Amino acid sequence: MVVITVSGLHGSGRSTQARLLAETFNLRYVSAGQLFRSIARERGVAVHTLSSQLMSDPTIDYMIDERTKREAVKGDVVIEGDLSGFMAGSLADVRIFLKASDEARFKRIAKREGCSIEEAARITSEREDRDRKRFKIFYGVDPFDPSLYHIVLDTSMLTVESTFRILRVCVEEYIRCKGSRGNT
Repeated sequence: MVVITVSGLHGSGRSTQARLLAETFNLRYVSAGQLFRSIARERGVAVHTLSSQLMSDPTIDYMIDERTKREAVKGDVVIEGDLSGFMAGSLADVRIFLKASDEARFKRIAKREGCSIEEAARITSEREDRDRKRFKIFYGVDPFDPSLYHIVLDTSMLTVESTFRILRVCVEEYIRCKGSRGNT
């Protein structure tokens, strides 16, 4: 049974890499972000609006966190999200954190969202500041702290394919070593 978590800064490629890892290793893919976006759609509000409401009402955060924990217990999964590594805790075999320069992240987000780089920078910076404060208040943790993770990779100057090759080898080696430890 393998549990991989992928966290990271917005625009660093974490969703893409999590999906690729799940597909390659025939694991389930669970995205805290997808769940959050579906809740926003159900409530008829924008993601950044719902995100700003979470400071006063952590109910949605707690619901997503509990789902993350349940999925980690089931195993054979790649869980992607801000707090996935923290929530999966010791159940996570490999905790990955992806980062990238602000310039690279904001360009990627602007392209994905169809907005200007300036708008992407403003919205993303505000969201990350709010998230960091919220996670400190509710959990006492900074999910952007690289010491929480086994693998920290800067994707700024890497292609999607290059990033994936690096992560794939790391996970393959982990699985190989985990298997050989079980045989000793």
